[in-house]
Amino acid sequence: MNILISKMKEVLYSVLPITAIVMILHFTLTPIPSDAMWRFLFGTLFVLIGLTVFLFGVELGITSLGSHIGHALSKSNKVWIIAIVGLVLGFFISIAEPDLGILSRKVSEVTNGGIPFIQMLVIVAAGIGALIVAGFLRIVYNLPIRIYFAAAYGLILIFALLAPPEFLPISFDASGATTGALTVPFVMSLALGVSNMKKDSVASESDSFGLVGIASTGAIVGVLLLGVLTRHNSSAITLAFEAAEPEGVFAPFIHDLSQLWYETLIAILPLVVVFLAFQFAAFKFKGKQLRRLIKGLAYTYIGLVLFLTGASVGFMDVGGIIGRSIAQLDSNVWAVVIGFVIGFVTILAEPAVHVLTDQIEEVTAGSVRKSIVFGALTIGVGVAVALSMVRVLVPGLQLWHILLPGYVLCIALSFFVNRLFVGIAFDSGGVASGPMTATFILAYSQGVAGATHSANDISNAFGMIALVAMTPIITLQILGLIFQIKAGKRRKGELEVKAEVKAEVKAEVKAEVEGEGEADA
Repeated sequence: MNILISKMKEVLYSVLPITAIVMILHFTLTPIPSDAMWRFLFGTLFVLIGLTVFLFGVELGITSLGSHIGHALSKSNKVWIIAIVGLVLGFFISIAEPDLGILSRKVSEVTNGGIPFIQMLVIVAAGIGALIVAGFLRIVYNLPIRIYFAAAYGLILIFALLAPPEFLPISFDASGATTGALTVPFVMSLALGVSNMKKDSVASESDSFGLVGIASTGAIVGVLLLGVLTRHNSSAITLAFEAAEPEGVFAPFIHDLSQLWYETLIAILPLVVVFLAFQFAAFKFKGKQLRRLIKGLAYTYIGLVLFLTGASVGFMDVGGIIGRSIAQLDSNVWAVVIGFVIGFVTILAEPAVHVLTDQIEEVTAGSVRKSIVFGALTIGVGVAVALSMVRVLVPGLQLWHILLPGYVLCIALSFFVNRLFVGIAFDSGGVASGPMTATFILAYSQGVAGATHSANDISNAFGMIALVAMTPIITLQILGLIFQIKAGKRRKGELEVKAEVKAEVKAEVKAEVEGEGEADA
C-alpha cells in the first residue's frame, strides 16, 4: 500500500502540470471545443490511474523478472547462450512494444503501403535484438561504452548517406518508439541482472546503464538498411494530415478500449512466455515470490491499457487542435515557445522516465537524485520540441542539419564524461520518447506542420521524436560534466586541507624538537 500511495503522488505531480498548461491555453490562446475538452479531462483521469497501476506493476514484477533473467544468463558463463537468448528476447519484446506498432501502422499509412507494416515491424525488431546482443557482450567483456556508441553512430552516418532521405526521420522515430513503456523496464533490468554478477561494484554500477541506448541504435540501423536495400522512390510517398476529430465524449474511449485490451495483451504475452520458460528452467519460484511476479505482470497489463487509452483519446486530439490553432496565430514565435513549454511538462508523465530515474537513484545509492535527472530531461525535451517547431517553420531546414551536429556533440561529450553518465544519458534519450510523446507532442507537431506546410511533405510528419531522443543525451552528459567538476573541486579542497594539516603537524613537531634541544642544552 505504501508503494501504491507513493506512485500515486508521483504521478499526480507529473500529470497535473500538463493539465494546467492545456487549461491555460484553452482560456487564452487556443479555445478547445467542449467535446474535445471533456475527452481530455476524462483522458487525464485514465492516465492518472493507468500510470499509477503501471508503475506499481513494474515495481512488483517487470523489474524483478528482467533482473532474474539477466542473473540467470550471466550465471550460465556461456557467451553463446547469452547471445542467442538476448537476440530472441530483444526481437520479441520489440515486436510486443505498443509504441512501435503504432508507429509502424502510421508509416504504412503515410507511405501508401510503400513501407509495409510487417516489414517495418520485423526489421526494427531484428535490429533491436542484434544490438541487445552487442550490449550484453559489452557488459560481459567490459568494453568501453563510448566506443560502442561511436561505432554505432558512425555506421548510422554511412547508411544515412546511402538511404533515401525520407528514411532518416522514420529511422530515428523508430528508435524512440521501440524504447517505450513495456520495453524499457525489461531491458534495463536485464542489464542490471547481468552487470550485478561483476565482482567490481563500480564497474557493475556503470554497466547497469547504456543497454537501452545501445539497443535503440539497432532500430535506426535496421530502418536505414531497409532503405538502402529497397530504395523506395521518395516521390511516391505522400502524407495527409488528418484533422478529423472523433464524435462524442465516451464513444472514443469505448472504441479504443475494445482494441487496446487485445493489442496490449498480445504485447505482454511474450513476457509471460519468457517468465514461464525461465520459471521451469531456472527460477523455480514458489509461494509469495511467485504470486508477487504474477501480480506485477497483471498490474502492468491493466495499467498499460488504461494509460494508452487515456493518452490516445484524451491527449492526441487536444494536441492536434492546439498545434493547428497556434500555427494560425499572427506570430510563429508562439509555436516555438508553446512547444518548449509542452515538451518541458509532458516528459514528466512518461512511464519509462519514472522507471529510469528510480533505477538511477537506486543503483547510485542516492548520489544521483531523480529530481536532478528530471530537471535535465525536462530542459532537453523542451528544447527538442522547440527545435522541431523551428524545423517546421523555417523553409529549407532539414532534420539532418540538426541531428548531425547534435550527435557529433553527443559522441564527443562521451569521451569526457564518466561512463556511468554516458550510459544514463543514452538511456534517457530512449526513454524520453514514449507514448505521451508519440501522442500529445507528436499531434501538436503535426498540427503545426499541417497548418503551415504542404500536406505532401513527409519530413513534417516524422522527425520530432528523433529530436526528443537526442537532446536529453546532451543535457544528461552536461550534467555529468558538472558532477565531475564539482567532485574535482571537492577532492582538490580535501587535498589542500590535508596538506595544511600536514604542514601544521610538521611545524608543531619541528618546534617541539627544537624546544627539546634547547632544554637539553
